[in-house]
Amino acid sequence: VQLEEVGGGAVPSGGSLRVSCVTSGFFLSGSCMTWFSPVPEQERAGVAGIGSCGHTVYTDSVKGRITISRDNDKTTLYLDITNLKPEDTAMYYCAAMEDYSGSPSLSGGQFEYWGQGTQVTVSS
Repeated sequence: VQLEEVGGGAVPSGGSLRVSCVTSGFFLSGSCMTWFSPVPEQERAGVAGIGSCGHTVYTDSVKGRITISRDNDKTTLYLDITNLKPEDTAMYYCAAMEDYSGSPSLSGGQFEYWGQGTQVTVSS
């Protein structure tokens, strides 16, 4: 199983960015997948999650600015961020676990597979 994040970089405040997680070795359609980033209280806090049925969940601080989506044919997970703020600067990690319940999750302890992360830097 491999997860590789791509698409991070430096973006000005107010801009938009898409980061992708290219996967291999498992069935994306049967997986719950989530984007994580570190916060002071937590090494990896859930930002946005999508269940195997497409249901999504977002942490309150990013609602309205972040969209998680998946393309099962391309075996890729996406995170679109708009109106970027300096506080969005972080490493973003994608994670996956086999789960056919359809429920999304922001709880990092459940996930089996992790990517190495991609850095997003927002300048003020």
